[in-house]
Amino acid sequence: MKQKTGTVNCMIAAVVLCVLAELIGPLKFEVAGIGVTILTMIWVIIMGILLSPMLLGKVIPPLKKIISSAEIKRAPFLLSLALYPLGIMFGINAGPQIGIVLKAGPALILQEAGNMMTMLIALPLGLLIGLGRSAVGGTFSLCRDTALGIIGDKYGLESREGMGTLGTYISGSVFGTLFYSFLAPVGLIIGFHPYALAMASGMGSASMMNAATAALADAAPAMYTEQILAYSATSGLLTAVTGVYVEMFLSLPLANWYYRHVNPAVSRLRMKLFKAAPEKEV
Repeated sequence: MKQKTGTVNCMIAAVVLCVLAELIGPLKFEVAGIGVTILTMIWVIIMGILLSPMLLGKVIPPLKKIISSAEIKRAPFLLSLALYPLGIMFGINAGPQIGIVLKAGPALILQEAGNMMTMLIALPLGLLIGLGRSAVGGTFSLCRDTALGIIGDKYGLESREGMGTLGTYISGSVFGTLFYSFLAPVGLIIGFHPYALAMASGMGSASMMNAATAALADAAPAMYTEQILAYSATSGLLTAVTGVYVEMFLSLPLANWYYRHVNPAVSRLRMKLFKAAPEKEV
């Protein structure tokens, strides 16, 4: 008897969820006068989580025949496969625009340093709450599409590092759009220039960039609208062009080095605070 791989069911589920999400469409509302947009992709992620055998599968047993452990194991490989065309698209779109990178100046070119610096705080905190090697995958970058491709190719998305990257990817997609929708207008209130906030919007995520840019353009004076869109798009392009190289050759090696040096001290602290077993170095 031929063993079930789960590939066909994964593809069918993906198509059905995408159609349902498109039928629902984006959700827009205001909180304290600040516009918030929940993009269509969020519905796909939420419905995909609910289809898990551990959630709706327990309530509706027939669902386990469609999405079972076989589909769960197959999904990371299919996701890795889907990321290769995405990487090619980044290269094709970014290649002819390399002149923008050279003319953008240090403010945009050095923006990737900010992504690397987040791990200085996030990685020890991840180790402290017991994430172990997952903290490396979850903190070496903002964990968008390029990071999924890099981690999937180096460790596999079913690895601890892959779990950390996927966790940050999903939480960023679900909560990041809401966070950036609030953050951009609040940045104007605090006193940041619209151009600076527009550059910060291009963090490598289309969903978060669109949410931040739309909220910023709506809150900023009308004379800045075109420049906001231009700076945001250029920043997003630069993140796509430079991000993959920074993540591959700088961020990930730095995260691994940082993990090796920080983990022993954090493990001892966890033992004192939570009586937890030390995390083994890998």
